[in-house]
Amino acid sequence: MATLTIRLPDDKHERLKELAKRRNISVNKLIEELSTIALAEFDAETRFRAMAAKGNIKAGLALLERLDSELSE
Repeated sequence: MATLTIRLPDDKHERLKELAKRRNISVNKLIEELSTIALAEFDAETRFRAMAAKGNIKAGLALLERLDSELSE
């Protein structure tokens, strides 16, 4: 497992700590969860763009529908 050091404004750090506290998780776990969401969105967009480049409109629209349903959960 890697260690990552990030620089944040103090106010943003405090807000993240409060969010983690309300979710009963550590800030580390919160950042891990948020990064997982960001990567899932990136992967979906990448797959969509690859399908769109191939001209497969039906498959691209199906992927968007799936993404919408996953994000609403």
